[in-house]
Amino acid sequence: MSLPSRKRELGRGERVIPGIWRLRLPLPWPGIPHVNAWAIAAGDGIVLVDTGLHEPGSLAHLERALAMVNLRLENVRLLICTHAHADHYGQAATVIERAGCELWMHPNHAHMLEAAEDRQAMLDRRLEIARQSGVPARPLQAYRQSTEGQGSGIAAVVAPQRDLVAGVEIPTDLGAWKVLETPGHAPSHVCLYLEGRRILISGDHLLGRVAPYFDYGWSPDPVGEFLESLSAVEDLDMRLCLAGHARPFTDVQAHINANRVLIAERLEACLQVLATAGPVTVFDAIPLIFGTEITSENANWWLNETLCLLRHLELAGAVSCLPGEDGEPAHWVIA
Repeated sequence: MSLPSRKRELGRGERVIPGIWRLRLPLPWPGIPHVNAWAIAAGDGIVLVDTGLHEPGSLAHLERALAMVNLRLENVRLLICTHAHADHYGQAATVIERAGCELWMHPNHAHMLEAAEDRQAMLDRRLEIARQSGVPARPLQAYRQSTEGQGSGIAAVVAPQRDLVAGVEIPTDLGAWKVLETPGHAPSHVCLYLEGRRILISGDHLLGRVAPYFDYGWSPDPVGEFLESLSAVEDLDMRLCLAGHARPFTDVQAHINANRVLIAERLEACLQVLATAGPVTVFDAIPLIFGTEITSENANWWLNETLCLLRHLELAGAVSCLPGEDGEPAHWVIA
């Protein structure tokens, strides 16, 4: 008996409100079937926010989504990327080539450059972090074999013509969108806020489901940065959120609160695990923190999150990392 195949996703476009269109673009990742790009009316064209992943057939999905709302790539007058992850930046080079537009993005995007320009270095770095975290040799080798030769999801590296930092505004027919620097999920992350309409384009800072992800190793304290970024958007008067991986939603404060609660619970779980099971490696701590076994689907996500949670607690003086000797993994303990 054959296993049921995954439903085939296609690029789809729909109007959110007059002047804003959602472009739903498929992704090949388990549990994350699509990413949103947003088209915003601007003069004789549009501002495009995010691009989707670059892979075979991906441009056709973007063009299909645009065509469903009577738009074309050639209508793009400006490209904005909320952050430099491949599913939001991957097709930037192709869009710019076709539309002849500028790219605006936050300047702190070194995490993208390694992924795009030196895949082997990125893979080696991930494997070494995993080894130091206690991941056994067999799954490390399996991960290497499964990822070697894979593309980066980025068509080509293209530098932004303007840095998206606080104070920059993006003009559109609906008004000027303000840039909010919101690191945490990624060092390059920004949100866009349209004050007159009380609309937030949140990228991956706020999602439809509460499932934060952090890039480990690119900033001192991703968890602390994420919590500060929650406070930054909380100060806004919002009635609608356009997220990177969800339908538009209106209960924005509830999402902010739920993220805070989840982070607090995870930090407390880390402390409890170290208090009862420590010294412990990150790999051994993960099932105790999350309450379920590690799988190939969740390992990378939870390894990054746990390392960032422990780093946040380490900076607060609550836990300590004991480096491994003679090739042994590091262990974490209550300080």
